[in-house]
Amino acid sequence: MAEEKKRTRRANGESAIYFGQDGRWHARVPMGYKDDGTPYRRHLTRPTRRELVEEVRRLEKQRDEGSARQPGKPWTVEKWLWHWVENIAKPVVSENTYDGYEVAVRVHLVPGVGKHRIDRLEPEHLESLYRRMQQSGSRAGTAHQVHRTIRTALGEAVRRGHAAKNAAALAKPPRIEEDETEVDPYSVEEVQRLLLEANKRRNSARWVLALALGLRQGETLGLRWSDVDLDNEYLKLRRNRLRPRYEHGCGKAAACGRKAGYCPARVQVRRETKNTKSRAGRRSVPLPGPLVAMLRLHAEAQAGERASAGDLWAESDYVFTKRLGGPLSPNTDYHEWKQLLVDARVRAARLHDARHTAATVLMLLGVPDRVIDQIMGWEPGTSARMRARYLHVPDAMLKDVARKIADALWGAPGTPSVDKNQDNEG
Repeated sequence: MAEEKKRTRRANGESAIYFGQDGRWHARVPMGYKDDGTPYRRHLTRPTRRELVEEVRRLEKQRDEGSARQPGKPWTVEKWLWHWVENIAKPVVSENTYDGYEVAVRVHLVPGVGKHRIDRLEPEHLESLYRRMQQSGSRAGTAHQVHRTIRTALGEAVRRGHAAKNAAALAKPPRIEEDETEVDPYSVEEVQRLLLEANKRRNSARWVLALALGLRQGETLGLRWSDVDLDNEYLKLRRNRLRPRYEHGCGKAAACGRKAGYCPARVQVRRETKNTKSRAGRRSVPLPGPLVAMLRLHAEAQAGERASAGDLWAESDYVFTKRLGGPLSPNTDYHEWKQLLVDARVRAARLHDARHTAATVLMLLGVPDRVIDQIMGWEPGTSARMRARYLHVPDAMLKDVARKIADALWGAPGTPSVDKNQDNEG
């Protein structure tokens, strides 16, 4: 026993296990280096050697896998989330993605679980947060967004050694029930009514691009004339219009007393567009002949507006602009869509639902799946799932299939039925 209790000399980098004067077993486990370059060792103590050896082996495994907590003061969830969203996520994600992260952190995660240490956060803490959110009126989809945000943030913490596990990867977010009001794409007759009404409005071609080709709002508002080839009847989609973001221009004290977006001296702090992030999103889309003619008329009308505005015109290459030039605001565009539905006496639907309509029309026309994928901008790996989500089979098509099944199994109307008794007699 005396020999066993002696401190054992170890090679550099190996753990040292020894029996202390306090009657307990101790270990010093090399874990790497601190920020200043000095070695960092974790001290462990257990009442028996066996317990200590088991704990040492567990810690060494975490160290070798890169999942062990690194030296320094442990991060709280609040401190880590703000560090992650501002210094790690913000420089590499899109503005819209950052906005979603920031809202989830500020509104839900920091007030809900911010006081916990990230290395002591448990799945149950998050599941409790999701329940409280729903009890307060948040939708299950909002809880899912919060769940995805903290799962991404904690995944980065684990990779950097600040936490040994990702509690969000183990937590169960609430179930999202299927929407009882499933998207019902517009019929051909409804689309025709919308197009007739759109022809009476400024920027009418903007709505035809949505209803006929399924272009996303950001793709349409970010379209520039340099992307449009009317002679060869196609356009290239390369960028998306971003929602504007403003800061006060009246001073830090916000002397105007208004929100930044309504400040008379407001300053735009977000770029107008961003490049399409996926290869599938950067695509060429064919233009039907009537739409080519409509875009030619639109170009002439825009030239007339430019001439009338004179020095007040904000020059840009955008296909769809405000009355004095410059890109359209997505918010203004959305309200224009709502008014178009009212004026055309067509049932209300989201602007994005026009995309479902266009995809369904392409299917009804017998366009091959691969061509539909390109027009819609769907990634090859997700195209089948996206078709299942966006292509809606109309009732008339289902009835036609039912008729064909009836004809095949029971015979066409007027066909004599088979007399089973005659078969038995034969």
